[in-house]
Amino acid sequence: MTAHYQVHGDIAVITLDNPPVNGLGLSTRQGIAQGMEQAQADPAVVAIVLTGAGKAFSGGADIREFGSPKAIQEPNLLSVIAVLEKSTKPVVAAMHTVAMGGGLELALGCHYRIAAPGTSIALPEVKLGLIPGAGGTQRLPRALGVEPALNMIVSGEPIKAEMLAMLPGQQLFQKIAASPESLAEEALAFARSIAAVRPMPIVSQLPCKHPLGDGYFQFARNMVGGMAKNYPAPLKCVAAVEAATKQKFDAGMATEREIFMNLMLTSESRALRHLFLGERAASKIPDVPADTPLRDIKSVAIIGAGTMGGGIAMNFLNAGVPVKMLEMKQEALDRGLATMRGNYEAQVKKGKLKQAKYEERMALLSTTLSYDDLGSADLVIEAVFEEIGVKEAVFKELDRVMKPGAILASNTSTLDLNKIASFTQRPQDVVGLHFFSPANVMKLLEVVRGEKTAKDVMATVMAVAKKIRKTAVVSGVCDGFIGNRMIEQYGRQGGFLLDEGCTPEQVDKAMEKFGMAMGPFRMGDLAGNDIGWAIRKRRATERANMKYSKTADLLCEKGRFGQKTGAGWYDYKPGKRDAIPNAEVVKMIEDYRASQGITPRTISDEEIVQRLVFALVNEGAHILEEGIANKASDIDICYIFGYGFPPYRGGPMLYADEVGLFNVVQAMHRFAQNPHDDAEFWKPAPLLARLAAEGKTFN
Repeated sequence: MTAHYQVHGDIAVITLDNPPVNGLGLSTRQGIAQGMEQAQADPAVVAIVLTGAGKAFSGGADIREFGSPKAIQEPNLLSVIAVLEKSTKPVVAAMHTVAMGGGLELALGCHYRIAAPGTSIALPEVKLGLIPGAGGTQRLPRALGVEPALNMIVSGEPIKAEMLAMLPGQQLFQKIAASPESLAEEALAFARSIAAVRPMPIVSQLPCKHPLGDGYFQFARNMVGGMAKNYPAPLKCVAAVEAATKQKFDAGMATEREIFMNLMLTSESRALRHLFLGERAASKIPDVPADTPLRDIKSVAIIGAGTMGGGIAMNFLNAGVPVKMLEMKQEALDRGLATMRGNYEAQVKKGKLKQAKYEERMALLSTTLSYDDLGSADLVIEAVFEEIGVKEAVFKELDRVMKPGAILASNTSTLDLNKIASFTQRPQDVVGLHFFSPANVMKLLEVVRGEKTAKDVMATVMAVAKKIRKTAVVSGVCDGFIGNRMIEQYGRQGGFLLDEGCTPEQVDKAMEKFGMAMGPFRMGDLAGNDIGWAIRKRRATERANMKYSKTADLLCEKGRFGQKTGAGWYDYKPGKRDAIPNAEVVKMIEDYRASQGITPRTISDEEIVQRLVFALVNEGAHILEEGIANKASDIDICYIFGYGFPPYRGGPMLYADEVGLFNVVQAMHRFAQNPHDDAEFWKPAPLLARLAAEGKTFN
């Protein structure tokens, strides 16, 4: 049982105990129901306190039961809340740390609520493409007021209990405890003080109206609709809260339940739930036990003060970790520091960072021109030019100066990590930490596991990723790892589409309409077209038989490297990121097309999307089969957090599942017939072919 019952004098205490956040799984719900039954039957008990052990009151549904029969097995959450509400003895929710989702709905079913200061309160279901499903949309507006409740439900963002307690007329909290430490004692005293109060307050019986009625909800729909775009749940939140103001409680509950169940069936909710579970699963490495001892990371060294090195450093400074940054020349250090200061000052100017906090972070940063000054760091990350000879020189120096047990990390995006590790006498300490640009903003971190990387190194860097608020995905060693290996095929298809009749603008617009943050050509301009050019030149001898469009190379030969040069596939005005189509680029594509004897054809947006996305899917299937990625959801997480794939589509692999793998394979067979494409590539990966034939999915 994951809920415990104890009696303290005349007060019964039911404690949820289901780590890590006291999820309301079947065992916990059963424990609450049994505890309530015991308390009702004991004449010595005059009131009941409901609280949570450890680091939460309750974080809501137990994600381990998502989609399983246990999630709805009786007593389900609605039944448990009914037991609390109908109790003949007052029930006090003693809330601390976290009370979210079903945890907050549980508390709203109690007669009274006391919260420790700092408790995070939220109904975050909208982030899973859902609305609250156990009365949250009906009870919170009654307890808090319609407008603040709707704002909370639509945003899903947590708010501190003491802030909510200051709202005029709120009946969510009867008391804020003096401190987290005194909560238990104060809850017992409060329970005794109200034990004889009758009738007991019941949230579902409170009135629920908005003074402006229809006008307010129309305004809310207009505002939410403008922001929600491809997400149906936010507007449904408005509908459910409006029902709370217009229907009797039971009818409002029925409306909430109907909306909730309908949203559960949408592709957007399936995608967001997949993302939620996938992000948590990504941190688990099958052969690295959860209790693996970690190496102590108290200080970090960064090699390189360029855009990437500076961005990486900011992640650690933001987390309060001292950083020492190395460059070969003082001018390079000065430039790097100026960029970092500029980034922080922009945050201060926008009110996102306090001046004192900015100064505190910069005080953690020191610089050097000598490798000998780095030896005491616990973790060192190189962020130097993407060329194996440069990496060799760096890692030989690091092997010389770093203390035993230090972790040596490379920010390489494509190079052979095993080869990099071989430049040292300690390959077990070498790991890839591939940050995405801008490194201080992008959430994704590809953790590249070499064949000799130690398990405690893997466990440590995954913990470090969490500390610096990155979503880490583990990759094996191959050219490009997960993300860049797949994006090569995406980019190749973009090139073939230009050859066959598209313009860069048409391809980008089709992909952006699909939901990508930006299309392949705008993305190339942002990253720097010269980077892809250098990689293609490096691979030229290795992949002599691989077919490419030459348009990207021709672009680079003109010096059009992207935003940094003001000219790439598009033109850019100084200080602006707006992509302006360029007639000379279109002419260059047309001339190349003519030189290859290709007659242009009209290509639909549907074909553009399918060729680009299914190229990702097929390469992803190869990556899974080779064991480069542990699971399909890791690939999806990689693409959502690192490459701008739309979250409401769940990532390329889940999108393929939604389309149907049989349909994906049939489309690939069609693409293989195209004389200007790469027929060899469009042979379905064996894993994809097998799953499609068996009617199965990646996830």
